[in-house]
Amino acid sequence: MAYWEGIRKGNKQAFFDLYNNTYFHLVRFGLKITANDELVKDSVTQLFLQIWEKRHRLSPVTQVRAYLFTALRRMLIDQLEYHAKIETAIERMGQQEAASELPYEEIIVRVQQDEELKRRLYHAMQQLTPRQKELIGLMFFEGYSYQQIADHTSQSVKTVYNTMYNAIRQLRELLK
Repeated sequence: MAYWEGIRKGNKQAFFDLYNNTYFHLVRFGLKITANDELVKDSVTQLFLQIWEKRHRLSPVTQVRAYLFTALRRMLIDQLEYHAKIETAIERMGQQEAASELPYEEIIVRVQQDEELKRRLYHAMQQLTPRQKELIGLMFFEGYSYQQIADHTSQSVKTVYNTMYNAIRQLRELLK
């Protein structure tokens, strides 16, 4: 409680003392909520930064540790919900992209039949990164799915979607 009152008065030493005395307890508590240790450590640090920024508006608190644990729990839950929404949005984009790529697969088949287009595709492919070339080859020439490509290249499916999206967009621009 003395630390809290010191922080409210702008005492940096009280702030550092509270941080040093509670950091590891908060991290251990946060790891019970999520196994993502980087998220937990970042959240604890962010919590203390917010406390310091709002020090002049802080209310008196009698149970400082309980306050910190509750604030950290809320922060972690908010972060986990945010990350879940991002993952859902990426999955939806990937599904939409997969649905819109079917005509592009037909384009690649036609390109194989036309020598001029083969030449243009070859030059366009040369402008892609080595990773983009590899993923395009696996998907369109080997017939791999996004999941199979992720397993084959030791990347996440999200990374494969993003790389493929950028490669296809670049090829479309170059083949206009």
